[in-house]
Amino acid sequence: MPDSNQKLSRRDFFKASGLIAAGAMGGPALLGGLRTAQAAPKAPAWTSGFSACDMCFNKCGLIARVEDGVLTKLDPNPKFLKSRGMLCARGNAGISHVYDPDRLKHPLLRKGARGEGKWQRIPWDEALDMAAEKMAAVRRDYLPCGHLFSAGSDLQSQFVGRLAEVYGSFNITSHESLCLVSNSRAFLDTFGEVPFADVLHSKYIIMAGANRFEALVTPDSMDLMTAMREHGCKLVTLDPRYTKTAALSDEWYPIRPGTDMAFMLALAHVIIGEKLYDAQWIAEKTYGIEQLTEHVKQYTPGFAAEQCGIPAEDIARIARELAAAAPTSMVYPGRRSSDYEDSTQIRRSFAIVNGLLGNWDRPGGLLAARAVGLKGVPYDAPWYDENHEDRIDAETVPMMFEHEGSFMVTRDAVLADDPYKIRGWFIYKTNPMATAPNRKKTIEMMNKMDFITVVDIAMSDTAWFADLVLPSQSYLERTDPCSGLQGSSACACVVKRDPLIEPLYESRPLFDIVKGIAGRLDLGEYFDFTMQEFRTRQLAGLPGAEEILDRDGVYYNPSKVYGIYDGRVYKTLSKKVELYNQRYEQMGIDPLPVYTPPAKVPANQFRLVIGRNALVTQGSTANNGLLHQFVPENTLWLNPEPAERLGIADGDLVEVSSAVGRQSLKAEVTDKIRSDTVYMLTGFNSLSTMQHLAHGNGASIAEVLDGKYDTVTGNAALHQTFVTVTRKVA
Repeated sequence: MPDSNQKLSRRDFFKASGLIAAGAMGGPALLGGLRTAQAAPKAPAWTSGFSACDMCFNKCGLIARVEDGVLTKLDPNPKFLKSRGMLCARGNAGISHVYDPDRLKHPLLRKGARGEGKWQRIPWDEALDMAAEKMAAVRRDYLPCGHLFSAGSDLQSQFVGRLAEVYGSFNITSHESLCLVSNSRAFLDTFGEVPFADVLHSKYIIMAGANRFEALVTPDSMDLMTAMREHGCKLVTLDPRYTKTAALSDEWYPIRPGTDMAFMLALAHVIIGEKLYDAQWIAEKTYGIEQLTEHVKQYTPGFAAEQCGIPAEDIARIARELAAAAPTSMVYPGRRSSDYEDSTQIRRSFAIVNGLLGNWDRPGGLLAARAVGLKGVPYDAPWYDENHEDRIDAETVPMMFEHEGSFMVTRDAVLADDPYKIRGWFIYKTNPMATAPNRKKTIEMMNKMDFITVVDIAMSDTAWFADLVLPSQSYLERTDPCSGLQGSSACACVVKRDPLIEPLYESRPLFDIVKGIAGRLDLGEYFDFTMQEFRTRQLAGLPGAEEILDRDGVYYNPSKVYGIYDGRVYKTLSKKVELYNQRYEQMGIDPLPVYTPPAKVPANQFRLVIGRNALVTQGSTANNGLLHQFVPENTLWLNPEPAERLGIADGDLVEVSSAVGRQSLKAEVTDKIRSDTVYMLTGFNSLSTMQHLAHGNGASIAEVLDGKYDTVTGNAALHQTFVTVTRKVA
């Protein structure tokens, strides 16, 4: 790993991207024949173009430089307010993503056993014929719902949902069902919509679990730094790890994992008991203060202190400080706060404290979504009389988002063939083999399938176990639909993507792939348009928007930032902010969060927690040549006290084992984590040998994590796994 003060030269950058190696094979003919060698060197002409990054879900605006048909540099778009005119390390590594030597180059058909790595190159027409033929066979033998469709976060993912619907399947799952939906559910069921945090104007923020200086979210990560350094905002972080966010906080508490709800209900106890809230706002805007008042009497700071390991006097003081700063204060509604079987209720406790602060729709608090102005492109999907009545994961958990589904519940149902069989799977830009807990179980699920089609840019572990792998284009090579983005108080905007270079190899965009499959299934009428025609319909209500997008790379639809709900009712049963949730009561769910202590860590074991790094995006960047230089492997964070007891030194190879699997990696002995907790990054130790930097490197957390899920939404319960750690003897 290079010294942190060492700067990468342009040559180093291209070397990391695989360009130097490709050039060495044939002069300047980069990556196997992109350009013909010139007789004499000449000054390269260069052009630039706008795009939106796709290295994570933030979609930050960028300007790409192209020299002689090759991408050479990515810069931030200074007019893109959502990312405050910045581009992170992952965004800069987008070039390495495009020119990855391991990139898929042509359609591949599996010839050996799943996971054996034997592939045959086939032409596109044959590949699309086969995909359509196998989908038709599944629909014939198992009805339309016998086919599953899964997609990651991408501007073209909507076409996977469209294909599923016209094909006749209700079974669609998203990557978000693993990590995000319980948080969305909790705030939606409190405020009537999922909020955006106005971090920039806040004076006091409690950040429980979220790690905004490493797990970057735009504009929150930038705005938090500005709020702290320039506006005097106080940041209190609760996290079992001493993260970079914790290091820059005013106060950090290594909270006992799983006790966040006790802390939040104790805040509510103090705020209500000492009448530190705006009585008029509570009376006019909220429902259930009487029930909440009775409910939180039991949750004293003393009670919470025993649960959380945070002094009672600090809990009470924080509650008073938080209330004194209201409404310009908040409990940050970020993900990773807690991932347990009661995650929705844990996050409901976060939302309830925000309700008591009266910060909804006000500066420095939680904001409603702003008007972007994009129009939908509706269609009427055909109805299939011969089909199953509902999703395979229906009625397992009461408050699932149907457009997200639950991968965890779906996987169990597929393995049990209950309530029916699923034997086909179409997957785009998501890698559950690397991101879903219990990798062995995901392999079992894949082995149940008659046929799996994966569309991706790389041979991920999920693709490695598929039947047909189709190479997709990168975000810098294709035309995408327009997309509306929310950036808190920074903006509400529209972005689009146009190709900046010629597509490499035989790659095709997902839209062309699903259009080709749909046509072969006699469903072509539902994709009877070009991408430009689709975008024209999206922008029909925004005159001049396309010209502005071409000029600036982003379009802003001026809209109200605060007071959006003035004169409007909330989208809840009471038409107010629901501290006490009536719908939950009707459905037999606790209408107020009821705290249950987390299971104690067994003797000689540890609770495994997950988290993010600013250079790693789940399972999609561990093989990136540039980012690999900075994060070449993952390690196991282990506190010095248990490390000494176990005879483990920093850098020792250790085995981490759980009830479902075991992995080996190096120990990182550090006092930056609780003694009862261990941590590792996601995305390493790929099974696919066509990911040469990630294969056999570090440990796969998916192999070790257990498969529990939130009982309200089906969100993966990622923090409920206990592991043993032992030193491996050479």
